[in-house]
Amino acid sequence: MMTLLTTLISFLSGGLPKLLDFFQDKQDKKHELAMAQIQVQAQMEMQKAGFQSQEHIEEIRTDQISIQTQAAERQSLYAHDIEIGKGASQWVINARAMVRPTITYGLFFLLVAVDIAGVWYAWTMNASFHDMMDLVWDDDTQTIWASVISFWFGTQAFSKK
Repeated sequence: MMTLLTTLISFLSGGLPKLLDFFQDKQDKKHELAMAQIQVQAQMEMQKAGFQSQEHIEEIRTDQISIQTQAAERQSLYAHDIEIGKGASQWVINARAMVRPTITYGLFFLLVAVDIAGVWYAWTMNASFHDMMDLVWDDDTQTIWASVISFWFGTQAFSKK
């Protein structure tokens, strides 16, 4: 039961960032709409009085500069990433892309090695098969393994656009 529960929780945790982004985006848009309405109302009152808000003009300029800076930063990050790959062999590019999967495979093979060593040790101590499996594939190992697999496949399922 615990394994099933952690599997479900791990699978859903892969989509949790998307769900949180959805609610955050909804709140942001609601807030921006309310702020825009307040600003329009204030602008209308200022224009009726014959004043142009210099502060508002400066805010718009500052926002434009900020947006341009963020776009330039993003472009430079992309250019830097491309520049790193220039002149590198395909092997190096592939090695950079394989860092996370290699760590995952390493952890999987470590789990397999520990399980094989546990079975071998139990076998040499003349333990029964049932006892071996209880020692090697216990509830904690099942829970952790189910969580890892569910997180990876849940993340893949939720990251598709």
